Amino acid sequence: MNATASPTPNVPITGDQEALMRALEQVLAPLAQLCVAKGVLIQVVEERLRRAFVNAAVNAHAHLPAARLTSRISATTGLTRREVARLRNAQTLPPAAPRHSPITELFTRWISDPSLKSGDSATDWLPRQGSAPSFEALAQSVTRDVHPRTLLDELCRLKLAELDASGDHVRLLREAFVPRGDWANMVAFLGENVGDHLRAATANVLADGTQHIEQAVFADELSVESLAQARELMARQWRTLLQTVTPELEQLMKDDAQARRPQTQSIRIGLFTWTQPMPAPIPPSHVSVKEDSQ
Repeated sequence: MNATASPTPNVPITGDQEALMRALEQVLAPLAQLCVAKGVLIQVVEERLRRAFVNAAVNAHAHLPAARLTSRISATTGLTRREVARLRNAQTLPPAAPRHSPITELFTRWISDPSLKSGDSATDWLPRQGSAPSFEALAQSVTRDVHPRTLLDELCRLKLAELDASGDHVRLLREAFVPRGDWANMVAFLGENVGDHLRAATANVLADGTQHIEQAVFADELSVESLAQARELMARQWRTLLQTVTPELEQLMKDDAQARRPQTQSIRIGLFTWTQPMPAPIPPSHVSVKEDSQ
C-alpha cells in the first residue's frame, strides 16, 4: 500500500451533494488534463483548492466575529483549525489585475469596426501609416501613450497580425484574441473566461437562475461535414455579436462618464463551442445477462 495515498473520506452526502459531485467531475477532468500536460503535481493543486475553500468559507461567514471565524471555517470546510490558521496566514499571490491592455483593446476595436473591412472578413490589409483607415490611426484611437509601431510589433509577436513584404501594410491573422506563442497570456485568458463563466453558472444555481445569462444549445447526430459548416456558422455569429455589442458598450461607457455615474461595474460576454464524437452505441449482441448456476 502506498503510504502517501490519501483515502477518500467516508462521509455521507445528500442527493444534492451527489449531483454536485457528478458535475464537479466534468469540471475537474479538463483541469486535470491541463495540469498533467504541464507537469503540475496534485499536491500543488490541492494547496490552491484548500485556499479556495478557506476563502469561500470566510466570505460565507463574514458576519462572524474574528474569535469564532476559525472554528466556523473548520466546520464548514472539514479542515482542521490548525490548517485553517496556516492557510489564512500563508502568503498568497495578489489578485491579477484586469487585463485591459492596449493590445486587447486594439485587437477588439480592429476586429469589430466594420469600416476597417470590405466584407465579412478581418483579413483586409490596412496601410501601416497615414490617416484613417490605417493601422496608425487605429492605434492612436486606442492610446497615445504607446507608439503604434510598438503595438504592431507586439501583435506580430503574438501571431495575431502580420506585415506585408514591403512593410507598408498590415492585416489581422486571427478573428479571436488567442495570443499564440505567449503561454502566460493564453492561460490567463483561460482563467478569466472560464472563471467568469463558472462564476455566472454558480451564482445562478445558488439563486433563482436569473442573475446571469448562461445558456447553451446542444446538437448531436451530425456528420463531420456538417460540423465544419456549424463551426463557420458560429464564427459568423461571433463576428456579428462583436461588431454589434462593442460599439454599444463603448457608447454606454461614454454616457456614464458624461452623466458622472459611478463606473464601478464590469461585464464579460462570451461565446464558446465544443465538439466531440458521440459515444458509440453498444450493439445488442454485446449485451448479455449473466445467470447464476447452482
